[in-house]
Amino acid sequence: MKDLILYIHGKGGSAAECERYKPFFPDCGVFSLDYQTFTPWETGAEIRTALEKLKSEYENIILIANSIGAFFSMNAGIDGMLRKAYFISPIVDMEKLIRDMMLWAHVTEKELRDKGVIRTDFGEDLSWEYLCYVREHPIRWSVPTSILYGSRDNLTPPETVRAFAKRHGASLTVMENGEHWFHTDGQMRFLDEWIRKN
Repeated sequence: MKDLILYIHGKGGSAAECERYKPFFPDCGVFSLDYQTFTPWETGAEIRTALEKLKSEYENIILIANSIGAFFSMNAGIDGMLRKAYFISPIVDMEKLIRDMMLWAHVTEKELRDKGVIRTDFGEDLSWEYLCYVREHPIRWSVPTSILYGSRDNLTPPETVRAFAKRHGASLTVMENGEHWFHTDGQMRFLDEWIRKN
């Protein structure tokens, strides 16, 4: 096979999710990375290392990435190795998301800087190192990209995803009343049809 689908899951997801996409790409290999780290610098390096190995076997690689998996992928420096990307509910502005979580947790920037890491009531750790990394490494992304976004996404506001799509020349499909986590029967049918059309 000359073409490969590379799937990068989101938080709480798994590599097994790639099975859903096999019927849509019957002539392609399908590979999913079950990454073991959870920071953009470590996970980005995992993705890049895996892709460098795969690139020696496949001419064309298409990325499908979900939520934070899209953010990790954009931090991996893999633009030149991809033909196309499909992003599902991508995190496209991590600094804004971290600042929003700080507001939800009533944490100031000074508190975070002084403590380094603060655990929140909603289960996320806020990290000063992570925030600094995001600020020092703005996203640079040049891969032709199609984005699927739910209008009720509670992590990325509509204006944020629209601005990203415009800035990077990405196509944007919005599912009215869709959520960040596409999981209901209706949402999954919408996702399937979006893949078919694109």
